[in-house]
Amino acid sequence: MRKFAFFGAGKENIMDNEIFDQFIEQLQRYVRERLIPAEKEILETDIIPDSIMAEMRGMGLFGLTMPEEYGGAGMNIQQYIRTIREMSYAMPCYRSITSINIGMICSAFKNGGTDAQKSEWLPRLAAGEVASFGLTEPGSGSDSAAMQTIAVKSGNGWVLNGTKRYITNAPFAKVALIMARTSKEALPKNAHVSAFIVPMDTAGITVGKSDKKMGQAGSHIADIIMEDVKLPADAILGGEEGKGFAFAMQSLDNGRLSVGAAATGYARRALDSALRYANERKAFGEPIANFQLIQQMLADSDIEIYAAECMLDDAARRADAGENVLRKAAAAKVFATEMCGRVVDRVVQIYGGAGYLAEYDAERFYRDARIYRIYEGTTQILQLQIAKHMLREWAAQA
Repeated sequence: MRKFAFFGAGKENIMDNEIFDQFIEQLQRYVRERLIPAEKEILETDIIPDSIMAEMRGMGLFGLTMPEEYGGAGMNIQQYIRTIREMSYAMPCYRSITSINIGMICSAFKNGGTDAQKSEWLPRLAAGEVASFGLTEPGSGSDSAAMQTIAVKSGNGWVLNGTKRYITNAPFAKVALIMARTSKEALPKNAHVSAFIVPMDTAGITVGKSDKKMGQAGSHIADIIMEDVKLPADAILGGEEGKGFAFAMQSLDNGRLSVGAAATGYARRALDSALRYANERKAFGEPIANFQLIQQMLADSDIEIYAAECMLDDAARRADAGENVLRKAAAAKVFATEMCGRVVDRVVQIYGGAGYLAEYDAERFYRDARIYRIYEGTTQILQLQIAKHMLREWAAQA
């Protein structure tokens, strides 16, 4: 098997553009020569093989965005989003297992963690300890005012009670960043919500069974149930109450760009599959790729993928420049994920009857892609968010 020399602790700075280009070339080969061939096994077992997990850890794929001083590669946001796009050419579980570490959790620690918290957790996350991000609950997702998980001061520490639902990587996580209300009243700017660093082996934590899903084999979600979970005072991210939701929202910008990049990479995989099938499948004595209505579906898909790539690149560049990209990250996520849904639908149509059969990839692409329009903010919630900020800006200028 080909050896891939990626960038882990102590390796060269991936911020260098020339080195990053070399990394992307290696990643593309690794995806095609190692990750895609393993997909059949993952579809059968619903889990990423231990050998691949060990390779991904050894390659530094869990620490790509971590600062170099904490054992990471120090990627900027543009590089991170490009990497997610390339990794997401393979089935979604590979991104799912790594992206919480290098996306939302890393961002939250960098933006809000104390020096001691960064020193303790970022090296562990970079080395491949799997993390989870606990925001959604049985009765609340986008509505933080409805959050029921509560943290109460007890002596020099805190006691957490509540349930988090649909938490990615919960069955494998070593640590979770849990959002909990530290005030019973809903305060302005969500100051009633704080973020807590919760080791998953803490007494009182139970992880529910992995939920059965429509698609995305090998990636797992489950409930995290907390019953009188005792935490030390320094478990609160940043050492301050009322900052948790702000940290979560800042990290969700990166999370939304990541989901948009995942949808775009997977749409490209699906389109390449349709191109191959259209050239191999014959009807009326010729490849169906010669039929103009097939060509229209191929062309429309390529156009939309290109548009999504441009939106993601622009939003990531602005984020690296220090701009507030809440609106643009939301817009890029909405467009890319809706685009992916249209592309995989066309791919099933190009395959025709074969596209409805489980033995062909088109059916799996269709199921896998559906979640992208839901998590990290549904399309509808993000549309409301975009409009709200548009109207606020208009009112300020009037």
